[in-house]
Amino acid sequence: MPGCDFTRRDLLRWTAYAAAATPLALTAKPAFAATAPTGTVTPVNLELVTLAEDHAVITWFTGITGTNDGIGQMTPAPADGEVRYGTRPDKLNKLAHDITHQTPYHHVELTDLEPGQTYYYQAFSNGVAAQPTPFTLIAGNSVGTSTSGLTTGGPYSFTTPQPPQGSHLFTVILCNDLHMGETQAGLVGGQPQYIGIEQLPGLPPYPEVMLESLMHDIRRFNPAYLLAAGDISAEAVPTDLSRAGQLLAGFGRYQQDWFVVRGNHDRAHIGDQYAACRVGQYQGNDCFHDAYFPGNQLTYFTRELSGLRIIGLDTYDKVGNGGDAGGMSATQLDWFQTQLADNREQPTLVFGHHPLLVEESAFPASSGNHMDDTQAASLQDWYTQTPGVFLHHAGHTHRNHLTVLGSGVVHQEVAAAKEYPGGFSVLRLHTGGYAMNFYKSTSDLAREWSERSRLEIAGYWPQFAFGNTVADRNTVVRRDLSGLHKPHSANSQ
Repeated sequence: MPGCDFTRRDLLRWTAYAAAATPLALTAKPAFAATAPTGTVTPVNLELVTLAEDHAVITWFTGITGTNDGIGQMTPAPADGEVRYGTRPDKLNKLAHDITHQTPYHHVELTDLEPGQTYYYQAFSNGVAAQPTPFTLIAGNSVGTSTSGLTTGGPYSFTTPQPPQGSHLFTVILCNDLHMGETQAGLVGGQPQYIGIEQLPGLPPYPEVMLESLMHDIRRFNPAYLLAAGDISAEAVPTDLSRAGQLLAGFGRYQQDWFVVRGNHDRAHIGDQYAACRVGQYQGNDCFHDAYFPGNQLTYFTRELSGLRIIGLDTYDKVGNGGDAGGMSATQLDWFQTQLADNREQPTLVFGHHPLLVEESAFPASSGNHMDDTQAASLQDWYTQTPGVFLHHAGHTHRNHLTVLGSGVVHQEVAAAKEYPGGFSVLRLHTGGYAMNFYKSTSDLAREWSERSRLEIAGYWPQFAFGNTVADRNTVVRRDLSGLHKPHSANSQ
């Protein structure tokens, strides 16, 4: 299964399976022609990204019909973009427009929706209806909460959820897999038939493009806290760790407003560029530890944020080359069990890089895609004894996927910030429950890179990363969170 580390063995298994089945980054000019020949535009890759009680986000791409840009995508073609929608499939009497005039990378938000209502919609560019992202390897739906329109070319449909119960308390941003310093996305085991996708010449590095857009985009939600669940860097180079920290620091105060944990790419490394960092506990030199947990700080922690207990795990607290299963030291495991037992009823959010398990994947999963099986089983057992734990946020797989554990804990994998679909999840906490919604990053360059990087894994990447269903990236859960309170930090005002 592609993710942070996709091995040759994974590739061979998947190939057989598939055969059978800076401010500069926000202001630089996208690399496409200003106009396209009339009548040559094909709108594709239609996706219902975000679905909340009162709004929805719909995206698609327009290219010049019959062309190939060299990596399997049509040459980008600027066009208009609009979504026609309504409560009846034969009466799409409302209209919403693109956030950017004349672009290949369309992003339309419907903002006047009613909770619990079924809507039908059709997206158009230059009068041509956009076609959905196809799912051929998995059972899924990229455009709606029902199968309406899938066999007839639309209109497609979705039903808005009810809002979380009670009054809103505060909002938390969940993100992961920033990979600062990376220059190629989608490298798989060094196999030449699956090329890495590079940024177009002359444009800023894509990890910076995506993180700068993310930091700008989250402002609209007025979040109180931000949690970044690992792989802050591509290979733990000090300058990359520092650059990621500089951008994240725009959110507020580190370890008060925003928090990070280690991913396997942030492990201690060997080499001259790491030599000035502390000696790693298991190997090499640990620059991540120096950058984010200096001195005698542990690389795992707990904090209370407005009544919410967050527990940050270091899921690569071990020896290894980064491609094996995640794991925690015996010391960290004992610490974590003690933390959970300390106040079993307190509302608790756990976040760490490696997921506890990987289910319903379009690609075969190996041990390197998740936590050590024995440790993961222990954590799930501890959750059954800790009723306050309601959410476990993980990265590493670079996909959106929701699993409800046997304990009732929601286990949410969030897609990578640095590549398609390229974004973050917004967790809105209310007194009677919460909502989680995934959003794509929206700057011009972010939308361009997101579309370009969907070509990873020979174009099959969306079937894994986007989320099989709308519910894998958007959910509402009833939960008594009345013990939380509104924060007093500047970020919550």
